[in-house]
Amino acid sequence: LNAFRVDYIRRQLCAAFGRDASAKRPLAGLSMLDIGCGGGILSESMARLGAQVTGTEITDKNVRVAQIHAEWSALNIQYRLITADDLAASGETFDAVLNMEVVEHVEQLPEFLASCGRLVRPGGVMVVATINRTPLAWLIAIIGAERILGWLPKGTHHWRKLVRPKEVTAALGADFEAIHRTGVRVNPLDRSFHFTRYLGINYMMVLQKAGP
Repeated sequence: LNAFRVDYIRRQLCAAFGRDASAKRPLAGLSMLDIGCGGGILSESMARLGAQVTGTEITDKNVRVAQIHAEWSALNIQYRLITADDLAASGETFDAVLNMEVVEHVEQLPEFLASCGRLVRPGGVMVVATINRTPLAWLIAIIGAERILGWLPKGTHHWRKLVRPKEVTAALGADFEAIHRTGVRVNPLDRSFHFTRYLGINYMMVLQKAGP
């Protein structure tokens, strides 16, 4: 999954910022925020592509694990124990904000996304990856992945928290334009990931904030 989404983010950010996606460090100089960074797998991948990465978490254990791994990997990544709301209140902004597999776990989605939107500089980009709230997504992502295949612990996802694409765009408001979206299909036999036009289960969106 990480390799799949890193390739998508690299290509989409390069398109949005006029970069050469084939360059060794195509994101060099871009400031990036990885919200809900966990142990830092995605943050480290972005740092290797040249981005100046800040990863945030609300769990102290995750921050410490991410910091230790970044030190082992000799990567300069700033990890912070802070909420998106508190970070937005500080007035800090970034060229790119990553919201990958986070929004489907949030209680107050509109407020959370509004805070995330404030963290994107004018002309900057937000990338969102999540699960749609459809009957098929419930069947595959919750019943299939959690209860039948055991890919995730039972209770990882809740139907009421799954997020429709229009809810993402509505919460971010008129300042943001969806410039790309794609569905993501998982092959249950080899657990490989593929792009699809169908957004009814897993999907990713790229949204650009209006410039100055």
